[in-house]
Amino acid sequence: MWQAAWNPVRVGLIRFDGHFLPLPPGLTRHSAEDASASRSNERVAPGAEVTKITVMASRLYVSNKNETVRMFKSDVMEFLSHVHPATPLVLYLPLVAYMLYAAIWKSGLSMLAVAGLFAVGLVIWTLLEYIIHRWVFHYEPKTPIGKKLHFIVHGVHHDYPNDGRRLVMPPAVSMPLAVIFWLLFAVTLGRFAPAVSAGFGFGYICYDSIHYAIHHFPMKRGVWLWLKQYHLRHHYHDDHTGFGVSSPLWDYVFRTNRR
Repeated sequence: MWQAAWNPVRVGLIRFDGHFLPLPPGLTRHSAEDASASRSNERVAPGAEVTKITVMASRLYVSNKNETVRMFKSDVMEFLSHVHPATPLVLYLPLVAYMLYAAIWKSGLSMLAVAGLFAVGLVIWTLLEYIIHRWVFHYEPKTPIGKKLHFIVHGVHHDYPNDGRRLVMPPAVSMPLAVIFWLLFAVTLGRFAPAVSAGFGFGYICYDSIHYAIHHFPMKRGVWLWLKQYHLRHHYHDDHTGFGVSSPLWDYVFRTNRR
């Protein structure tokens, strides 16, 4: 739950998950206090802990528990939508290791060349992460079908941000994407493809792992605390900025960082 924070040093901040974040626009200290003690009258998951915040005449309901909501009538589809957070590590870390092996021993590249191409793949991933988050996940559809699809793809995460089984990408989505990008790199980059693919895959693993950690690990110091606060502001202050999760690089490039 949101808890209002009020003292001479931190006027205008809200305390969330042990950290202080800026109040959303239009939200006062007193309305925040009221919000932290209120419950939604709308239908939500049984036992859900609900946050009610009034911002510019609109109401936002967010569960801050590690709980889920059913999205599909089909038991199979519902099962596939729940993913253990270790799944990306198990599936893709061995592939990253193999790609590095192929780059060094099969492609005959020097260690320096492999390191440089690995970094290129990592940067490509951060750009894709930004593009998907900003223009796919936060696309605002107008049709009922579009709105339902948007909720399934990303809206559910903003309503249930701490749902531990819906924080990483389902393999049914990530595996076809991995094949597509591997083929793209192989066709366009030739013998440089394994090294770039290794960096790209490692970037994806970092993204899913960091995203899970932000919502479930303390991350109380240094860059980890900064990343946590950066992403939580996206959830609880302004979801039109801060689209980078594993890196804010492209937020600064495209001027969607918080000023």
